Amino acid sequence: MTDFAPGDPVRVRDWHPPGHVRTPAYLRGRRGEVERRLGPFGNPEQLAYGLPADTQPLYRVRFTMAEIWGDRAEAPADTLEAEIYAHWLEPA
Repeated sequence: MTDFAPGDPVRVRDWHPPGHVRTPAYLRGRRGEVERRLGPFGNPEQLAYGLPADTQPLYRVRFTMAEIWGDRAEAPADTLEAEIYAHWLEPA
């Protein structure tokens, strides 16, 4: 698992696993920038099923509307920030 710093470009993994996941489908496969690291937390996807949870970093990631919605973005330069666990992120 890669450790990211503020300003690092990242891509949200384009996974579609069954079950409880905390990463919005509309962000999967999209590129963003790490805004900050929020700290280590238990993996909520494991906790949701009562399993022992691996501890991993949680990041706040900033995306532009252009990246998320493409040509359909009404305000392409506006941004959205989402909190995403490290196992969903890869270097962009």
